[in-house]
Amino acid sequence: MRSLKLLFAFLLLMPAAAFAQTGIYAGYSASDFNIPNVGWNSGTTFGAYHDFWHAPFISLGADARASLLGGSGQNTIYSGTVGPQLRLRPHLVPFMPYIAAEIGGSKIEIGQGSSTTDKTSLNYNLIAGLDWTIFPHIDWRVAEFSYMGFTADNIGNPNPKTLTTGIVLRLP
Repeated sequence: MRSLKLLFAFLLLMPAAAFAQTGIYAGYSASDFNIPNVGWNSGTTFGAYHDFWHAPFISLGADARASLLGGSGQNTIYSGTVGPQLRLRPHLVPFMPYIAAEIGGSKIEIGQGSSTTDKTSLNYNLIAGLDWTIFPHIDWRVAEFSYMGFTADNIGNPNPKTLTTGIVLRLP
């Protein structure tokens, strides 16, 4: 019984580098900017994460991402954020749900012609998603939902709600 307790303590407290996991990802994103008379905008989200602490079924790490939403010079949001990520690793099934809370900066361009608002703003990003391991070191980002908010005034109060799907490459 004592050896079982020691093994359990070792697994919880062992150096983080022993299980460090880094991944890079890219995906297609569709976003509702939450602005009247503006439909869904598409774009891409890409980034990297590094899990630096592991317990048997959970890991904690950092995520850094860029989102390029919208296009053609109108109704665009370019965002870069970084923050902590908590990932559940059940090991019995190939699914890995995760959540993240990030902060960063954005360039926001809303409107057309002379009524265009162009601002730079601090922003936050709340994220929840599910990755599915399809091959060793390759995951399908089945679905990710993110909600973004901004600190800038006079930008029409966009709060994009974004859905993303893509591929994750976990580095050995």
